[in-house]
Amino acid sequence: MLSRIAESLYWMARHLERADNTARALDINVVHMLESDEGLTEDAQWRPLLTIFGADAGFEARYPDRRATVQRVIHFLTQDPANPGCIHNSLRLARENARAARDRISTAMWESLNGFWLAADDHLQAKLPPWRAAELYSFIHREVATFLGLTQTTMMRGEAHSFVRLGSLQERADMTARILDVRYHLLLPDLSLVGSPLDYYQWGALLKSLSGFESYRRCHQNGIRPIDVVEFVILNPDFPRSITYCVNALEHALTRIGYSPDGVAAAAIAALRDQILEMEPGRIIESGLHQYLEGLLMCLAGLGDALSTDYFEAYPGDAS
Repeated sequence: MLSRIAESLYWMARHLERADNTARALDINVVHMLESDEGLTEDAQWRPLLTIFGADAGFEARYPDRRATVQRVIHFLTQDPANPGCIHNSLRLARENARAARDRISTAMWESLNGFWLAADDHLQAKLPPWRAAELYSFIHREVATFLGLTQTTMMRGEAHSFVRLGSLQERADMTARILDVRYHLLLPDLSLVGSPLDYYQWGALLKSLSGFESYRRCHQNGIRPIDVVEFVILNPDFPRSITYCVNALEHALTRIGYSPDGVAAAAIAALRDQILEMEPGRIIESGLHQYLEGLLMCLAGLGDALSTDYFEAYPGDAS
Protein backbone atom coordinates (compact mmCIF):
# COMPACT_ATOMS: atom_id res chain seq x y z
CA MET A 1 0.00 0.00 0.00
CA LEU A 2 1.23 3.50 -0.84
CA SER A 3 2.11 5.52 2.25
CA ARG A 4 -0.14 8.39 1.16
CA ILE A 5 -3.13 6.02 0.95
CA ALA A 6 -2.39 4.60 4.41
CA GLU A 7 -2.16 8.15 5.77
CA SER A 8 -5.46 9.13 4.14
CA LEU A 9 -7.24 6.14 5.70
CA TYR A 10 -5.74 6.92 9.10
CA TRP A 11 -6.79 10.59 8.99
CA MET A 12 -10.21 9.82 7.53
CA ALA A 13 -10.93 7.76 10.64
CA ARG A 14 -9.34 10.26 13.06
CA HIS A 15 -11.29 13.22 11.73
CA LEU A 16 -14.55 11.28 11.77
CA GLU A 17 -13.95 10.11 15.34
CA ARG A 18 -13.06 13.69 16.34
CA ALA A 19 -16.30 15.03 14.87
CA ASP A 20 -18.31 12.39 16.72
CA ASN A 21 -16.50 13.01 20.03
CA THR A 22 -17.00 16.76 19.75
CA ALA A 23 -20.69 16.33 18.95
CA ARG A 24 -21.13 13.92 21.86
CA ALA A 25 -19.55 16.29 24.40
CA LEU A 26 -21.52 19.28 23.10
CA ASP A 27 -24.75 17.28 23.10
CA ILE A 28 -24.33 16.29 26.75
CA ASN A 29 -23.63 19.92 27.69
CA VAL A 30 -26.75 21.13 25.86
CA VAL A 31 -28.89 18.57 27.69
CA HIS A 32 -27.26 19.54 31.01
CA MET A 33 -27.97 23.21 30.31
CA LEU A 34 -31.66 22.48 29.70
CA GLU A 35 -32.15 20.07 32.62
CA SER A 36 -29.84 21.24 35.40
CA ASP A 37 -31.10 23.56 38.12
CA GLU A 38 -27.89 23.70 40.14
CA GLY A 39 -27.09 27.32 39.30
CA LEU A 40 -23.85 26.83 37.36
CA THR A 41 -22.76 29.95 35.50
CA GLU A 42 -22.71 29.83 31.73
CA ASP A 43 -18.95 30.27 31.66
CA ALA A 44 -18.39 27.47 34.22
CA GLN A 45 -20.50 25.08 32.16
CA TRP A 46 -19.08 25.79 28.71
CA ARG A 47 -15.44 26.80 29.16
CA PRO A 48 -14.32 23.24 30.10
CA LEU A 49 -15.28 22.08 26.60
CA LEU A 50 -12.78 24.52 25.11
CA THR A 51 -10.08 23.06 27.37
CA ILE A 52 -10.99 19.47 26.49
CA PHE A 53 -10.62 20.17 22.77
CA GLY A 54 -7.52 22.34 23.14
CA ALA A 55 -9.38 25.34 21.76
CA ASP A 56 -8.83 27.94 24.52
CA ALA A 57 -6.24 30.00 22.63
CA GLY A 58 -8.20 29.98 19.39
CA PHE A 59 -11.40 30.95 21.18
CA GLU A 60 -9.75 33.86 22.98
CA ALA A 61 -8.25 35.09 19.70
CA ARG A 62 -11.74 34.95 18.17
CA TYR A 63 -13.43 36.57 21.20
CA PRO A 64 -11.03 38.98 22.96
CA ASP A 65 -13.46 39.54 25.86
CA ARG A 66 -13.05 35.77 26.63
CA ARG A 67 -16.71 35.25 27.60
CA ALA A 68 -17.63 31.60 27.05
CA THR A 69 -21.35 31.73 26.26
CA VAL A 70 -23.40 28.79 25.05
CA GLN A 71 -23.93 30.29 21.59
CA ARG A 72 -20.26 31.19 21.16
CA VAL A 73 -18.91 27.80 22.24
CA ILE A 74 -21.41 25.87 20.13
CA HIS A 75 -20.56 28.00 17.08
CA PHE A 76 -16.80 27.82 17.64
CA LEU A 77 -16.62 24.05 18.18
CA THR A 78 -19.23 23.17 15.58
CA GLN A 79 -18.96 25.43 12.55
CA ASP A 80 -16.52 28.34 12.98
CA PRO A 81 -13.94 28.34 10.13
CA ALA A 82 -11.50 30.04 12.53
CA ASN A 83 -11.31 26.75 14.47
CA PRO A 84 -9.48 24.05 12.47
CA GLY A 85 -10.78 21.36 14.86
CA CYS A 86 -14.48 22.22 14.59
CA ILE A 87 -16.99 19.56 13.54
CA HIS A 88 -17.54 21.12 10.12
CA ASN A 89 -13.84 21.10 9.30
CA SER A 90 -13.36 17.57 10.70
CA LEU A 91 -16.14 16.19 8.51
CA ARG A 92 -14.76 17.98 5.45
CA LEU A 93 -11.29 16.52 6.01
CA ALA A 94 -12.72 13.05 6.68
CA ARG A 95 -14.51 13.16 3.34
CA GLU A 96 -11.44 14.50 1.48
CA ASN A 97 -9.25 11.74 2.89
CA ALA A 98 -11.90 9.13 2.02
CA ARG A 99 -11.92 10.40 -1.55
CA ALA A 100 -8.11 10.12 -1.70
CA ALA A 101 -8.38 6.47 -0.59
CA ARG A 102 -11.54 5.75 -2.58
CA ASP A 103 -10.31 2.45 -4.05
CA ARG A 104 -9.45 1.08 -0.59
CA ILE A 105 -12.85 1.54 1.05
CA SER A 106 -16.15 -0.05 0.03
CA THR A 107 -18.70 1.69 -2.17
CA ALA A 108 -21.17 1.61 0.73
CA MET A 109 -18.65 3.40 2.98
CA TRP A 110 -17.98 6.10 0.41
CA GLU A 111 -21.66 6.70 -0.35
CA SER A 112 -22.46 6.89 3.36
CA LEU A 113 -19.68 9.37 4.16
CA ASN A 114 -20.22 11.47 1.05
CA GLY A 115 -23.96 11.76 1.72
CA PHE A 116 -23.22 12.52 5.38
CA TRP A 117 -20.88 15.35 4.42
CA LEU A 118 -23.31 16.90 1.93
CA ALA A 119 -26.16 16.88 4.46
CA ALA A 120 -23.97 18.19 7.31
CA ASP A 121 -22.48 20.93 5.13
CA ASP A 122 -25.98 22.11 4.26
CA HIS A 123 -27.07 22.18 7.93
CA LEU A 124 -23.91 23.93 9.09
CA GLN A 125 -24.30 26.94 6.82
CA ALA A 126 -27.01 28.40 9.09
CA LYS A 127 -26.81 29.76 12.64
CA LEU A 128 -27.11 26.99 15.20
CA PRO A 129 -29.22 27.76 18.32
CA PRO A 130 -28.89 25.22 21.19
CA TRP A 131 -32.22 23.47 20.56
CA ARG A 132 -31.32 22.94 16.90
CA ALA A 133 -27.74 21.97 17.76
CA ALA A 134 -29.01 18.99 19.77
CA GLU A 135 -30.81 17.69 16.68
CA LEU A 136 -27.67 18.09 14.58
CA TYR A 137 -25.50 16.25 17.12
CA SER A 138 -27.94 13.32 17.18
CA PHE A 139 -27.73 13.23 13.39
CA ILE A 140 -23.93 13.16 13.55
CA HIS A 141 -23.97 10.27 16.07
CA ARG A 142 -26.25 8.21 13.82
CA GLU A 143 -24.26 8.87 10.65
CA VAL A 144 -20.89 8.10 12.26
CA ALA A 145 -22.32 4.90 13.74
CA THR A 146 -23.66 3.95 10.31
CA PHE A 147 -20.27 4.52 8.72
CA LEU A 148 -18.47 2.51 11.41
CA GLY A 149 -20.99 -0.31 11.00
CA LEU A 150 -20.40 -0.35 7.24
CA THR A 151 -16.66 -0.35 7.87
CA GLN A 152 -16.99 -3.44 10.04
CA THR A 153 -19.32 -5.29 7.66
CA THR A 154 -18.03 -4.36 4.19
CA MET A 155 -14.27 -3.76 4.47
CA MET A 156 -11.68 -6.47 3.96
CA ARG A 157 -9.57 -7.22 7.03
CA GLY A 158 -6.19 -6.19 5.75
CA GLU A 159 -3.77 -3.28 5.93
CA ALA A 160 -6.39 -0.71 4.90
CA HIS A 161 -8.79 -1.75 7.66
CA SER A 162 -5.95 -1.70 10.21
CA PHE A 163 -4.98 1.89 9.34
CA VAL A 164 -8.63 2.92 9.72
CA ARG A 165 -8.66 1.27 13.15
CA LEU A 166 -5.42 2.99 14.15
CA GLY A 167 -6.83 6.43 13.36
CA SER A 168 -10.14 5.85 15.10
CA LEU A 169 -8.67 4.25 18.23
CA GLN A 170 -5.89 6.79 18.70
CA GLU A 171 -8.32 9.69 18.50
CA ARG A 172 -10.73 7.90 20.85
CA ALA A 173 -8.06 7.22 23.48
CA ASP A 174 -6.81 10.80 23.26
CA MET A 175 -10.31 12.20 23.75
CA THR A 176 -11.09 9.85 26.65
CA ALA A 177 -7.95 11.01 28.47
CA ARG A 178 -8.73 14.69 27.83
CA ILE A 179 -12.35 14.46 28.99
CA LEU A 180 -11.40 12.60 32.18
CA ASP A 181 -8.55 15.00 32.95
CA VAL A 182 -10.63 18.16 32.64
CA ARG A 183 -13.79 16.84 34.30
CA TYR A 184 -11.89 15.27 37.21
CA HIS A 185 -9.96 18.50 37.78
CA LEU A 186 -13.22 20.45 37.90
CA LEU A 187 -15.15 18.06 40.13
CA LEU A 188 -12.78 16.57 42.68
CA PRO A 189 -11.34 19.64 44.46
CA ASP A 190 -14.70 20.80 45.86
CA LEU A 191 -15.24 18.29 48.65
CA SER A 192 -18.50 20.00 49.65
CA LEU A 193 -20.07 18.64 46.46
CA VAL A 194 -19.21 14.99 47.14
CA GLY A 195 -22.44 13.01 47.28
CA SER A 196 -24.54 15.99 46.18
CA PRO A 197 -26.97 15.88 43.23
CA LEU A 198 -24.56 18.04 41.23
CA ASP A 199 -21.68 15.67 41.97
CA TYR A 200 -23.74 12.71 40.74
CA TYR A 201 -24.99 14.64 37.71
CA GLN A 202 -21.54 15.82 36.64
CA TRP A 203 -19.90 12.40 36.95
CA GLY A 204 -22.87 10.96 35.10
CA ALA A 205 -22.37 13.58 32.37
CA LEU A 206 -18.72 12.53 32.06
CA LEU A 207 -19.75 8.90 31.53
CA LYS A 208 -22.50 9.89 29.10
CA SER A 209 -20.06 11.95 27.05
CA LEU A 210 -18.13 8.68 26.61
CA SER A 211 -21.31 6.65 25.96
CA GLY A 212 -20.47 4.70 29.09
CA PHE A 213 -23.15 5.58 31.65
CA GLU A 214 -25.27 2.43 31.23
CA SER A 215 -22.24 0.14 31.00
CA TYR A 216 -20.76 1.70 34.13
CA ARG A 217 -23.99 1.14 36.08
CA ARG A 218 -23.97 -2.52 35.08
CA CYS A 219 -20.43 -2.91 36.41
CA HIS A 220 -20.83 -0.71 39.51
CA GLN A 221 -24.20 -0.87 41.21
CA ASN A 222 -23.23 1.09 44.33
CA GLY A 223 -23.56 4.52 42.75
CA ILE A 224 -21.05 6.75 41.00
CA ARG A 225 -17.71 7.09 42.81
CA PRO A 226 -14.72 8.94 41.31
CA ILE A 227 -12.33 6.02 41.91
CA ASP A 228 -14.70 3.63 40.13
CA VAL A 229 -15.08 6.04 37.21
CA VAL A 230 -11.29 6.27 36.90
CA GLU A 231 -11.00 2.48 36.91
CA PHE A 232 -13.77 2.08 34.36
CA VAL A 233 -12.59 4.77 31.94
CA ILE A 234 -8.88 3.94 32.09
CA LEU A 235 -8.49 0.27 32.98
CA ASN A 236 -11.63 -1.66 31.98
CA PRO A 237 -10.57 -3.88 29.04
CA ASP A 238 -14.15 -4.46 27.88
CA PHE A 239 -15.39 -0.86 27.66
CA PRO A 240 -14.73 0.23 24.04
CA ARG A 241 -13.77 3.78 24.99
CA SER A 242 -11.45 2.94 27.86
CA ILE A 243 -7.72 3.63 27.51
CA THR A 244 -6.88 -0.04 28.06
CA TYR A 245 -9.31 -1.24 25.40
CA CYS A 246 -7.94 1.28 22.90
CA VAL A 247 -4.29 0.37 23.60
CA ASN A 248 -5.05 -3.35 23.22
CA ALA A 249 -6.85 -2.72 19.93
CA LEU A 250 -4.10 -0.38 18.68
CA GLU A 251 -1.53 -3.09 19.32
CA HIS A 252 -3.70 -5.63 17.51
CA ALA A 253 -4.07 -3.32 14.49
CA LEU A 254 -0.31 -2.79 14.32
CA THR A 255 0.22 -6.56 14.50
CA ARG A 256 -2.14 -7.01 11.55
CA ILE A 257 -0.09 -4.52 9.55
CA GLY A 258 3.11 -6.31 10.52
CA TYR A 259 5.20 -3.72 12.34
CA SER A 260 8.92 -4.18 12.90
CA PRO A 261 9.96 -4.88 16.51
CA ASP A 262 12.85 -2.49 15.92
CA GLY A 263 10.69 0.34 14.57
CA VAL A 264 9.64 3.45 16.45
CA ALA A 265 5.99 2.33 16.33
CA ALA A 266 6.89 -0.75 18.37
CA ALA A 267 8.62 1.44 20.97
CA ALA A 268 5.62 3.80 21.05
CA ILE A 269 3.07 1.05 21.63
CA ALA A 270 5.34 -0.47 24.31
CA ALA A 271 5.42 2.91 26.08
CA LEU A 272 1.62 2.99 26.04
CA ARG A 273 1.46 -0.57 27.32
CA ASP A 274 3.76 0.37 30.23
CA GLN A 275 1.32 3.14 31.22
CA ILE A 276 -1.51 0.68 31.92
CA LEU A 277 0.34 -2.53 32.84
CA GLU A 278 -0.61 -3.72 36.36
CA MET A 279 -1.95 -0.26 37.17
CA GLU A 280 -4.58 0.25 39.88
CA PRO A 281 -7.03 3.19 40.18
CA GLY A 282 -6.00 4.03 43.74
CA ARG A 283 -2.36 4.25 42.73
CA ILE A 284 -3.23 6.46 39.77
CA ILE A 285 -5.13 8.93 41.95
CA GLU A 286 -2.52 8.94 44.73
CA SER A 287 0.32 9.63 42.30
CA GLY A 288 -1.70 12.36 40.56
CA LEU A 289 -4.34 11.68 37.92
CA HIS A 290 -3.47 14.80 35.95
CA GLN A 291 0.19 13.83 35.74
CA TYR A 292 -0.74 10.28 34.79
CA LEU A 293 -3.06 11.42 32.00
CA GLU A 294 -0.48 13.91 30.75
CA GLY A 295 1.93 10.99 30.40
CA LEU A 296 -0.70 9.00 28.50
CA LEU A 297 -1.37 11.90 26.14
CA MET A 298 2.36 12.28 25.48
CA CYS A 299 2.60 8.57 24.66
CA LEU A 300 -0.38 8.82 22.31
CA ALA A 301 1.20 11.80 20.57
CA GLY A 302 4.41 9.77 20.35
CA LEU A 303 2.50 6.96 18.65
CA GLY A 304 1.18 9.40 16.05
CA ASP A 305 4.73 10.59 15.34
CA ALA A 306 5.94 6.98 15.19
CA LEU A 307 3.26 6.00 12.66
CA SER A 308 4.29 8.94 10.53
CA THR A 309 7.94 7.90 10.70
CA ASP A 310 7.41 4.17 10.09
CA TYR A 311 4.59 4.32 7.55
CA PHE A 312 3.49 7.70 6.24
CA GLU A 313 6.95 9.14 5.60
CA ALA A 314 8.66 5.83 4.85
CA TYR A 315 8.59 6.42 1.10
CA PRO A 316 9.04 10.14 0.40
CA GLY A 317 8.11 9.74 -3.25
CA ASP A 318 4.66 8.52 -2.28
CA ALA A 319 3.97 10.91 0.56
CA SER A 320 0.93 13.18 0.31
